[in-house]
Amino acid sequence: MVSVSKGDHVWIDQRTGTEFNVEIGARVVATQAGQIVLIDDNEQELHFPAQTKFRSMHISSIEGVDDMILLGDLKESAILHNLHIRYKEDIIYTYTGSILVAVNPYKSLDIYNIKYMRQYSNKKIGELQPHIFATGDNAYWSMQRYQHDQCIIISGESGSGKTESTKLILQFLAATSGQHSWIEQQILDANPILEAFGNAKTVRNDNSSRFGKYIDIHFDKRGAIEGAKIEQYLLEKSRIVSQARDERNYHVFYCMLAGMSKEEKQALDLTTASDYVYLNQLDGTIYCDSRDDAKEWATIKSACKVLMFSDEELNDILRLLSAVLNLGNLKFQATTTQNMDTCIVANRNVLRLVSKLLKLDENGLCDGFLKRTIFAHGEAVVTPLNQEQACDVRDAFVKGIYGKMFIWIVEKINSAIYKPQDRVAYRKSLGILDIFGFENFQRNSFEQLCINYANENLQQFFVHHIFKLEQEEYDNEHINWKHIAFEDNQRILDLIASKSLNIIALIDEESRFPKGTDRSLCDKLHAHHSKNENFIPRKTDNNINFGIRHFAGNVFYDCQNFLEKNRDTFSQDLMKLLQESQSKFLRNLFLNEFHIGTETRKRAPTLGTQFKKSLDSLMSILSACQPFFVRCIKPNEYKAADNFDRALVCRQLRYSGMMETISIRRKGYPIRHLFRDFVDRYRLLAPGIGPSHVEADCRAAADKICKNVLVNQDYQIGRTKVFLKDAQDVFLEQAREQVMARKILILQNSIRTWIARRQFVTLRQSVLLIQRYCKSYRDARRFQIITNGFTRLQTQFHTRMLTLRYSVLRSRILNLQRFCRGYLARQNYSRKLNAILILQSEVRRHIAQKHMRRYRLQEKMYREAEQERYEEEKRLIPKLGAKRAKEEAERKYQERLKILQREMSEQERLEQQRREREREEAKRLSMERKSYVDESDVFNNIFQSSGDERITPVHRPTTVTTGGMQSTLGNMPQSKDNIERIDKPLPLPYQDEDLKEYTFAKFASTYFQGNATSYFTKKTLKQPLLAIKSERDQLAALAIWITILRFMCDLPDVRTPNVIHQKQSVMTKIHSTLGRKFNKKDLEEAQKLNELIDNQPILPPPDNSPSTQTTNDPSSASNKPTSRSVRQKLVNMTLKRKSKLSTDNAITRLKDLDILSSTQQIKMSGMNPFLEDRPTSNLEKLHFIIGLGIHVAE
Repeated sequence: MVSVSKGDHVWIDQRTGTEFNVEIGARVVATQAGQIVLIDDNEQELHFPAQTKFRSMHISSIEGVDDMILLGDLKESAILHNLHIRYKEDIIYTYTGSILVAVNPYKSLDIYNIKYMRQYSNKKIGELQPHIFATGDNAYWSMQRYQHDQCIIISGESGSGKTESTKLILQFLAATSGQHSWIEQQILDANPILEAFGNAKTVRNDNSSRFGKYIDIHFDKRGAIEGAKIEQYLLEKSRIVSQARDERNYHVFYCMLAGMSKEEKQALDLTTASDYVYLNQLDGTIYCDSRDDAKEWATIKSACKVLMFSDEELNDILRLLSAVLNLGNLKFQATTTQNMDTCIVANRNVLRLVSKLLKLDENGLCDGFLKRTIFAHGEAVVTPLNQEQACDVRDAFVKGIYGKMFIWIVEKINSAIYKPQDRVAYRKSLGILDIFGFENFQRNSFEQLCINYANENLQQFFVHHIFKLEQEEYDNEHINWKHIAFEDNQRILDLIASKSLNIIALIDEESRFPKGTDRSLCDKLHAHHSKNENFIPRKTDNNINFGIRHFAGNVFYDCQNFLEKNRDTFSQDLMKLLQESQSKFLRNLFLNEFHIGTETRKRAPTLGTQFKKSLDSLMSILSACQPFFVRCIKPNEYKAADNFDRALVCRQLRYSGMMETISIRRKGYPIRHLFRDFVDRYRLLAPGIGPSHVEADCRAAADKICKNVLVNQDYQIGRTKVFLKDAQDVFLEQAREQVMARKILILQNSIRTWIARRQFVTLRQSVLLIQRYCKSYRDARRFQIITNGFTRLQTQFHTRMLTLRYSVLRSRILNLQRFCRGYLARQNYSRKLNAILILQSEVRRHIAQKHMRRYRLQEKMYREAEQERYEEEKRLIPKLGAKRAKEEAERKYQERLKILQREMSEQERLEQQRREREREEAKRLSMERKSYVDESDVFNNIFQSSGDERITPVHRPTTVTTGGMQSTLGNMPQSKDNIERIDKPLPLPYQDEDLKEYTFAKFASTYFQGNATSYFTKKTLKQPLLAIKSERDQLAALAIWITILRFMCDLPDVRTPNVIHQKQSVMTKIHSTLGRKFNKKDLEEAQKLNELIDNQPILPPPDNSPSTQTTNDPSSASNKPTSRSVRQKLVNMTLKRKSKLSTDNAITRLKDLDILSSTQQIKMSGMNPFLEDRPTSNLEKLHFIIGLGIHVAE
């Protein structure tokens, strides 16, 4: 005790009241007026007399430490004070060696984002501030380094934050593995589903886990997550049918009702949470302030999709959940039947709805709730149930369905995330245990007994690992060690489940006894264990409860419903009814139960036995792993932030053995290595030490390393291991990393030098090889240049000689062409002159005929009118007399003339319109001829047939032609007489000869060359049929025959177009060959003459015969023998001087068919083809045939 001054930190003794009130820290703020004023850790101002003595606070407690082993004042008050001052600064994590103490802040802290995950990755404990990520990272890298399975055990009371810590470690492991694979996302998304179906709001925790789970995560050689497996333990099924005040049922019911749409609820016959008895008991809470049920429902559905839940499976689960809620609303009305208490279903509509959801028979379901079948001496006895018994059967049925569905959901998740590969392959695991915390409620039942039994096992594992094993190992290794007393809870485990006639064994025995009751169970427990120091007997015999002194405090258990919960069964009648369900999903849930008989089911393991067996298996798994402990502390009972209840926290620290843990961690050596492993890992820190398989004495080598590095530090060398403290292990790792960094730099320099030298040698060899090839290439190129020079010289000489010969030959050919062209021009001029004369005569004849027809028509009309006047006059003379009859006939005659004149005027007007239309049509056709015309369409239009009638261009009134003649001749009347007159050839002089001798077969046998006969063949000709002297005509004949075969489709056309296209189309060439534009002067003259005749007025004929005018018709000049017809003139004007169809085209067609000889092909080489560059249409073929036929002279 010391005197204090302002600013000092001291301890105030407040150990009054409960046993958990320990010293509290305080700061002196004033020393005046004979008193000392202090502010304690709870921010309360305290006044003490000036002479009061206080115990001073160690400097480590004033500032606070990250690791409580470093506290100088190792007492409960110092530990509690350290946690308190850190909690007020929102530092919720503190180390106790490698054990992490986490205080639930009951608020969100920004210390769990990706920045912190990267910051704590690959960091040892102690390098940074304490964090849950540091524990997860050390467990992960210990697995990688030591190739040994690890586990993280998260323990604490309900509401201390175990579930949140589990989720944070899972997120960190998924991030630090660095793969970001689909399996990692599936593992993370499994948690929302399990929380929805297995977590609920309690008085102490808004998200309390009502089941235990162990998540075993598997890693491959690279450290990537390859799968996981989840084990579940002891779901609290009683919560489905009943909850305490201010508590809720499982989250999934509220999320489903809040998140589903109105249509989805109607499909499942759901309403709101307040309408269901299972969700609204004892004025229970429907809403939870810390949860958004609608938002959580969307998260649950998304997670189910990630974990491969099908839509059908989700629908089946929702149907079962709806059935569970509606079963809670099923009511029974008490009645009396034959002096027996019975009951009936009060709301049959609810029963009908449940049977529809479960796809069960309504009557069978009703009988299952109201009756019970008992088999006695081989006979079935059916007994009715009273109202209370029917409710119990209903609740047991609901618990059975929900429990089986929860097990199926866990198995479904495992099927998605647990896919074990080859067992021989490398695989290490890291397990995370999140199990229910120690519970002590106002009314504790069978579930609390199992939960607290599990926590006793975890405490024993912690004690065994931290205290027992360490002290035993220190003794075996002959380490200087002072034993520490600790609280061992093995006797409590013996009382509950280990020794004979333990509590669970008595509960199982009473459960199998037909007449066993909860009271008889309580009596047996007191009879066998009343003298046990850890068993608390009941105060009166009327009570059916008992108590146990757990490591975390005394808990009293109510024996009511102990046996029913331990049996964990429901009516056998309902079990048989489930076999007949139409729901495949519901039948599969109870598939294993269907094959068990009634007697076998009675002997089946009870819930307590199953839980004990699964817990023993879990302890075996944990014992085979290297454990990391996370102790979660609940700061207050009100789930309030910034509220630190010192007594509550002190109780949790004391019962968790934290004081003993700090002592043994501080005085002990938590880090230990085998000599062989220690030498292999740290031999670089001391010179002259080789690998462990080389060193003869690894113990001496390990001692040498420690003396060289850990100078004047507390470490121990045992018989087989090196024992170190946490700080020494960190120091060794840091020293090793520094040495490794230096060695790596040297190794990198050497490797880089070797690589550079190797690259230089390779480069030098490559340069020499390239030089050799370059010199060889240079000489070869020089020789090639010389050779090419001589070749070009020879070529130039030969070129000049050939040029000279060509010039002489060309001058001669030009002279020959000039003479030939002059001759052809004169011949052509003569033909054109004759054609023009013929055309003029024909035009004049046409005009005269037209004029004559008009006068003949007028004459005929006037004659008819005159004849009618004459007959009318004769008819009227007997009635009117000669004079009046003549006047009346004359009047009608004049009227008739006026009508005839009007008709003729109308006819002339229509004729004028027709001529205008024809002119417009001619102009349009002229414009179309100037634009592009698809010859194939024109040809198809021309050669279109209807029935057997053949329509040729001669018989069509309008035809597309390439010359200018159609525009002029189109205005001419197309009467049959004129057509026959124009098209009919001149009569040949009659020759009296016998034509029977002139047959085609005889002609063919006489004049055809080679083996050609008179019969038709589809083959191409090797030579022309007739003897033709000109080579040009021979090639033209062969080309015409090929074109005829292709036109008749007897020979396939060219399919692949040639890439070399001619500059002019075949239509252009045929047009240039067969016609030219009409002479403009002649055309204008003919049009003017035609219009002059058409525009002449029609005069009434004179009394005399019109023959006198006919003799004066100018068109009579066309009858002169020396005049030429208009048609002959037009025909002559279409002929050209020279054909544009060169022989190159025909030669090219023959060349492709191998008709010509090699000599001919050589002559034809270099010619430009026009019929093989692309497939030709039928119109092009026809133009080709006709064009050559017109061009060749007879």
